[in-house]
Amino acid sequence: MNRRVVALFLGILFGLLLYRALPFIEVMIAAKPKPVTPRGDLMALEKSNIAIFEHAKPSVVYISTLQRVVDFWNMNVWEVPRGTGSGFVWDEFGHIVTNYHVIEGASEAVVTLSNGLGYKARLVGADPSHDLAVLKIDPVPGVMKPVIIGDSSELKVGQIVYAIGNPFGLDWTMTMGIISALNRVISEDSGAKIKGAIQTDAAINPGNSGGPLLDSAGRVIGVNTAIYSPSGASAGIGFAIPINMVNKVVSSIIAYGRYVRPDLGIVSDDRINELLHRRFHIDGVVVLGVKPHSIAAALGLKPTIIYPDGSVVFGDIIVSIDGKRVQSYEDLEEALQKHATGDIVEIGILHDGKMITKRVQL
Repeated sequence: MNRRVVALFLGILFGLLLYRALPFIEVMIAAKPKPVTPRGDLMALEKSNIAIFEHAKPSVVYISTLQRVVDFWNMNVWEVPRGTGSGFVWDEFGHIVTNYHVIEGASEAVVTLSNGLGYKARLVGADPSHDLAVLKIDPVPGVMKPVIIGDSSELKVGQIVYAIGNPFGLDWTMTMGIISALNRVISEDSGAKIKGAIQTDAAINPGNSGGPLLDSAGRVIGVNTAIYSPSGASAGIGFAIPINMVNKVVSSIIAYGRYVRPDLGIVSDDRINELLHRRFHIDGVVVLGVKPHSIAAALGLKPTIIYPDGSVVFGDIIVSIDGKRVQSYEDLEEALQKHATGDIVEIGILHDGKMITKRVQL
């Protein structure tokens, strides 16, 4: 009987101890690291994304700018941080492409490469009308990797694209999307309009400006420049300058320190042009002036004369560029922008009431 009582007592005691110790046992079991579940191979799209990023990262740079300010109390000059942006290595000579608005108003720019080191840059030149600028640093062998570029005239809506940059100072960030539309017109703060822009839903945020927009082959097809967003953050509508335009502008800036626009050397005004169109039912761009030593001067183009009494003596009228009709000076500029300095173009001219064509080198 005593043994039974003792056994019962010990059983109850053991049960109570086990009950009190159960939470600690559970903790000890749960505290062990969970085993890793092995996964299969990465998806083909994932592999492609990783390869594109790894290939492009050495070409993308982080740009921080400083601005000189004057303390009017003691007239000391200080350099304060102004902003950040992105850019990419254009060639092996140390040229860096970015947006003009990234470096606008800055007194100094520092370019950080993929090795994490910053290098002081100098400004080669800029073109605010296309929101592009070129910086230069001393070449860093083995670190700087020039980008490869594509052909923006071959792009199609629906293509996969990648934006790489430094949004909000978070360096080397990649986002993915598609081309949502082509040939958009975007207005810059300077008042300039960039035509032919690429619209994408790849997330582009402040700090992405100046970074590359890549296609699925890892080629640069545009330079990220702006977003449409009421909040200032990405809303799925971003824009990039097409690489064909970038290639033309950047090459000119490197060569001349500025963008040399293809030009015929005429003076015209769309408001006057429209009035003459309505009054005399004419088509084309009315030449109102000829710049000295220009193509127009070499061709002997005659300007239209408008007298104070409203009478008009017509000179030459440009009606086409390479067979494509132009109705306004804006049309003429747009047609010329498709060419580079040195290209040969065919100009259709209404001269003394007769249609003639001239082949000239821009």
